[in-house]
Amino acid sequence: MQTLYLGCLALGVIFAIVSVMVGDVIGDALHGVFDFVSVDFLNPTVLAGGITVFGGAGILLTRYSALEAGAIIALSLLAAAFLGVLMYLGVVKPMEKSEMSNGFSMSDLPGKIGEITIPVPATGYGEIMVKFGAGNSLHTAASFDHELLPAGIKVVVVEVREGVALVSEFEKRRGVDL
Repeated sequence: MQTLYLGCLALGVIFAIVSVMVGDVIGDALHGVFDFVSVDFLNPTVLAGGITVFGGAGILLTRYSALEAGAIIALSLLAAAFLGVLMYLGVVKPMEKSEMSNGFSMSDLPGKIGEITIPVPATGYGEIMVKFGAGNSLHTAASFDHELLPAGIKVVVVEVREGVALVSEFEKRRGVDL
């Protein structure tokens, strides 16, 4: 039985390593494999986690308890089922409902606060960085007021015209004549 437990544990560890390295390929290949059963919790992640827990629990119970083989198998299966359900309810199910896009539209830019990353001349183009969700995006910018905008200052996007963000200084600098 020790060989079965070690095999299950090794299979789970190998699955975890491979899924981290080529997760999208495996996910696309296995997506829908269990649709004929129409049981939502037969997810490859949950199954691999359950097999790993079964192997690990079997090894631990064999080495550190005086239980017989039948009891060890039963307890290992219970542990695998319990942690599989926890993984499904705590990780897989919530992730199915999560949004995985950080996309935006240029029409979302007006009103956003950004920072000049490449100075914007009075007539010409520079660059601004605008925060969208958890990420930043860089955009070509021109001065709405036809003023020089140095790097590092905060600006507000007034409008977007032909893919260029027209920006104005967010807070006027004190004591600086342009």
